[in-house]
Amino acid sequence: MLLSCCVFVSLMAAPCLTAPTLVPAGDSSPSTEPQLDVKRATEYLQRYYNLQEEPAGRAKRSGPSFASKVKDMQMFFGLNATGVLDPNTRETMRSPRCGVPDVEEYSDIQGTRWDKNVISYSIGRYTRDLPRSAVDSLVGSALGVWARASGLTFVRTRNRNADMAVEFATYAHGDLYPFDGPGGTLAHAFGPGPGAGGDVHFDDDERWTAGETGFNLFVVAAHEFGHALGLKHSRNPESLMFPTYRPFRSANLLSREDVANINALYSPVRVHPNYFSRFGRSSQQNPVPSEPLLPQLMQNKCAVDLTFDAVSVLGDATFFFRGRYLWIKHNEQYDIKEGPITNFMPKIETGIDAAFLVPRRSTAYLIHESMFWTVKGSLVKGKPRALSHFGFPAWVQDVDAAVHIVKTGRTLFFMHDIYWSYNENRRVMDFGFPKYISEDFPGINATINAAVYKEGFIYFFVGPQVLKFNCTQKQVVGVERANSWLGC
Repeated sequence: MLLSCCVFVSLMAAPCLTAPTLVPAGDSSPSTEPQLDVKRATEYLQRYYNLQEEPAGRAKRSGPSFASKVKDMQMFFGLNATGVLDPNTRETMRSPRCGVPDVEEYSDIQGTRWDKNVISYSIGRYTRDLPRSAVDSLVGSALGVWARASGLTFVRTRNRNADMAVEFATYAHGDLYPFDGPGGTLAHAFGPGPGAGGDVHFDDDERWTAGETGFNLFVVAAHEFGHALGLKHSRNPESLMFPTYRPFRSANLLSREDVANINALYSPVRVHPNYFSRFGRSSQQNPVPSEPLLPQLMQNKCAVDLTFDAVSVLGDATFFFRGRYLWIKHNEQYDIKEGPITNFMPKIETGIDAAFLVPRRSTAYLIHESMFWTVKGSLVKGKPRALSHFGFPAWVQDVDAAVHIVKTGRTLFFMHDIYWSYNENRRVMDFGFPKYISEDFPGINATINAAVYKEGFIYFFVGPQVLKFNCTQKQVVGVERANSWLGC
């Protein structure tokens, strides 16, 4: 099995790392050092920097091999490369981090990649720290970080043969790379490939949260999915792929380097050239060529694998959103208008994740991550507001799709394998939600990209297909290609 950047070259079980003692410069004998501290530093270098053991099974703890590996580690983290275990080095070594090594034997800039752009994932064992629905949402949102920056689509499945299997485990868990208890290694992942390739494991001895306490599952999962897609660790502290854990304050996790690297493996990104400046990322590091960022790459509406991020009726037309691009099909006409969203709605400089129309108010709502815009006709009214306006719990930061059901006066919000029902008359969430999508919509077993309600049917856009769901019979009664709605 080929493993990319996530090949666990020398990953070993180890207790939570504590600070090793300073090694005096020029002293090559370990006899003057507390053996426990040296042992912990040695284990760190063995796991993450390929420090070799001596034939007798005893790792070299002195001499040029040990010192050179300390220097490698210091250079990787931008520390003073002395080969000495100084306080900054000790502090870095004891920081909670990803279990994937920082250096490998491969010479390519990035690892292997999946040979497709629609990638399936499954969630097996859950953590005890969060509700299952929260884990599902956070995992989906972490994948969405990479989906929005690339041409990738992620579809959840309950099939054991999913490309990426996600699970929580403790200590030895069947992959030869046991976890080490609280602290130390938080998670690890395998690069693209068959078998264990693409799998992501989280140490359930950590305290997983959706906020700033403990370890934020969204942040760690997004990092590990980078490995599962083929990315290596970065030396850039601004990068999501930096190996040590750091809570992110920005709504956008990816640096310019992250976006450039994922698109070196997969298709060009669909973001605006000013994408990074709006999120406060430095433009001085690893500039990305502006050409791949331009939206004209998304104009082939009849591509076989075309998917939409959101679909909704606005006025007398149906709007199809993908990335920062938009197609508008007027209901009584054959011609289709298309172009960047900003050409039609200058106030919206992001992609749209979900959209729905409430006909009795002649108002549409366009959702991007945790914010939404109000639209009447095709005019955006006011500033974006928080998604929490609808009454979501705090851990919900985005949704996959939304649709208003005229007959019931409810708006349904879909997120991975769960959904909410919002009462538009009372403007509150209905009691008893979220519920599992599969319970009320049999046959809808994958992540919903978009949804539209028409004459008693809900049309679910799932990947490159549209599933026609009969709300009375509660079953799928038809399947067609998504871009057939654009005349393809």
